[in-house]
Amino acid sequence: MIEQFLWVIFPYLCIVIFIVGHIFRYRYDQFGWTAKSSEFIEKKQLMIGSFLFHIGIIPVFLGHVSGLLIPKEMTRAFGVSDHLYHLGAVWIGGFFGIVTLVGMIILTSRRFTNKTVFKLSSMSDLIVNTMLLFIVFIGVYSALVTNNVIAGFDYRDNLSIWFRSLFMLQPNPGIMAAVPLTFKIHTFTGFFIFAMWPFTRLVHVWSVPLNYTRRSYILFRRHQKPKRVS
Repeated sequence: MIEQFLWVIFPYLCIVIFIVGHIFRYRYDQFGWTAKSSEFIEKKQLMIGSFLFHIGIIPVFLGHVSGLLIPKEMTRAFGVSDHLYHLGAVWIGGFFGIVTLVGMIILTSRRFTNKTVFKLSSMSDLIVNTMLLFIVFIGVYSALVTNNVIAGFDYRDNLSIWFRSLFMLQPNPGIMAAVPLTFKIHTFTGFFIFAMWPFTRLVHVWSVPLNYTRRSYILFRRHQKPKRVS
């Protein structure tokens, strides 16, 4: 029953909350659809941490998409051997994972140690920062440590197959039995953050300012004091 809940019920529950929560938030809280920047309080750490996080998370996300959704038979058909793929996933993915982790450490430290930023942070802000830091850490640990300690383990032989089975509506929790604990924790917390997503500042990810490219220029004019008439 525990395996059924962890790898069938819980993932589907998180997906439903993710979709319904976004619809509800967009309809009833559009004015709260923001990242609530604290740049005016402290800028240096925010700039460095945010840059590292965003420059790392994009390749990490693309790596997750390719690793989970593309079967190894397809990569072999394109001439990418399993060994070459493993090296890329571990070392290239690990490098960008570390970049993301350093960015999250800076951002989380800033939020908890800067007294003004901490006071202006909501409970959801603190939880999201802590959760993201943990998810990135356990992901980097899984890629660089677990992958090298457990010989012969390839997440595409089990974790990826289980993930795809969810979207084919044929979930098989038994597949996860062969997955190492660190990968299980990374997967579970990853779904958990998706369930939290609609109710936190993470919704700003969808607010891509595409309309700025076709918006008219904003003209700024200097205010001049009227001349005194003598």
